[in-house]
Formats: sequence, structure tokens, C-alpha cells
Amino acid sequence: MKVSKKRKVALTKVDANKSYSLEEASKVVKEITTTKFDSSVDLAIRLGVDPRKANQMVRGTVTLPHGTGKTVRVLALVTPDKEAEAKAAGADFIGLDDYIEKIKGGWTDVDVIITMPQIMGKLGALGRVLGPRGLMPNPKTGTVTMDIGKAVTESKGGKIDFKVDKAGIIHASVGKVSFDAAKIAENASELLNTVVKLKPSSAKGTYVKSVFMSSTMSAGIAVETKSLA
Repeated sequence: MKVSKKRKVALTKVDANKSYSLEEASKVVKEITTTKFDSSVDLAIRLGVDPRKANQMVRGTVTLPHGTGKTVRVLALVTPDKEAEAKAAGADFIGLDDYIEKIKGGWTDVDVIITMPQIMGKLGALGRVLGPRGLMPNPKTGTVTMDIGKAVTESKGGKIDFKVDKAGIIHASVGKVSFDAAKIAENASELLNTVVKLKPSSAKGTYVKSVFMSSTMSAGIAVETKSLA
């Protein structure tokens, strides 16, 4: 496979045998990104857990202090008495039965769906559409709640949810390359600290095995994990 000149230069700036601090990695990822668009900065966190065991599943939410840099489209599936609250908080789409029918027809042009506990019964039939896209509301991620305004505000302001995959890895975006390196590092630190706090009591041995930071189409940068419990 042919390597472009820009990629060759970028690869010289990353020492494959070195683990960088979050601050260093955040600076390097900006230097090695050559895309013409504003690339996302992502973390891949490999954990020493067995996701097949329910008591070792790692899942949670975190509000990044500097946001994700992405425009988050929020659908609020709520009863009429909650529509004003959702609108005031900035929800992009608000309604109930009409949007449920649209989703049944295949419409999923949103990033987050927030709803109320009493509405979940109506969403059961949408599992095949929403599940594979990670859009099904869940009380554990704060997207099934009576406090609709707070949930919408948090989702628009940088709240993300994460879940360990079958390979034991958490993939999450922690900002954009256009962010200052310090902001990328602070967002990444917030995510890592949250993941560490969620360590299952049944997980034995090394919990955080490796952390890599990368941007869209860039090489991965190893982040040192000694400071992580």
C-alpha cells in the first residue's frame, strides 16, 4: 500500500516504542493529523475484563468539560406536557407518536433519543431499528428520565455514553483536532477517570491494559497507563 508524503512525515513524529502522557499525546495528535476537515480525536481503551460476563460489563456516561465539538441532534419523545421543557433545553425534534411512526419507517437522523419512563413501552417495537445504531434510550445513560430539560442540555453540551465492546475495548471521541491540546487532554482525562471508577469488583489483574489516542485516519499514539489504577 502506497504511503503518502504527508503520512510519512506524520509517522516520523510518533515513536512507536514510547508511551506518551495525555498532554504529550494531545499535542502529537494535532501535529500528525493531515485531513482537510476537522478530524475527531478518539480514545481506544483496552480493559482487562470479560464483556461476556454480566458482572464485568463496563458502561457509563461522562460529560466532557469542553464538549465533543460535534453538533448533537436530539430527539425528545415526550408527552405534550413536556414539549415546552424539551424545546427550551434545545431539543432538535420533539413529539411522540408521529416520530415513532417515522422511526418504524427507518428514520434515524438523530444522535440521541431522550424519553420518559412511561413511554418506553411504546419503544419496544423499535429495538430492531434503534438497537444496532445505539439509539435506544436507557435509564443507565440518563436518556430515560422525567427531567427532560436536564437530559437534553447535557446531551447537547458534551455528554457521551460509552460501552466496552466484545473485544474488551471502549471507543469514544474526546474532541476535535481544532481543540487546544490542553482541552483534548482534559476531556481524555475525564473519560479515563470515569472508566477507572467503573472498574468491576470481579475484574482481576490489570484493569486498563492500554490506551491509544488517534484522530480520523491518523496513526495511534500509545498513552501511558501507570497513573491509572
